Amino acid sequence: MALSHTILAVLSRESLSGYDISKRFEESVSCYWQASQQQIYRELGKMESQGWVTHETVLQAGKPDKKIYSITDVGHGELARWFVEPTEPTPIREDLLVKVLAAPFVSIDSLRQELQRRRQLHLEKLIDYQAMAAAYQAMPHPPKTERFRYLTLRRGLRYEQDWIDWCDEVLDFLKQDSPE
Repeated sequence: MALSHTILAVLSRESLSGYDISKRFEESVSCYWQASQQQIYRELGKMESQGWVTHETVLQAGKPDKKIYSITDVGHGELARWFVEPTEPTPIREDLLVKVLAAPFVSIDSLRQELQRRRQLHLEKLIDYQAMAAAYQAMPHPPKTERFRYLTLRRGLRYEQDWIDWCDEVLDFLKQDSPE
């Protein structure tokens, strides 16, 4: 999946400025796709040259003009074309797993500290996602777009919880007297 397809999916809901797109990434897409504001603006330029998006300039007093991006018919067609392609699992490239693999040959205390730090990071993210989930669950009759967004959030919740559980498992293992 490319960043452009994520942006097309976000713009399918509503027209947004580049800044607002990056805020949507932080608020609702970050559990499965991350992009900096610069990456988003760079990609929007490419997408506009391909005819997938267009923009309208909004004049602002005392601030730079704002570009509001909208998905075009060509962009909808690209999203539909991409949508029917099969997906593949994302390859794992995780430094912490390599550190666990190397642990018998280096400092176990360093590994323990890193596991505790990573556990805390995942716990903080889980708490953020739980707050988002609570806001969704407070909606009496959420619209279809919110129900689908919630499904992606559920995956993020499980991802963070799984990391916490795995860190706990490894930390428990390190407490044991394991044979050499």
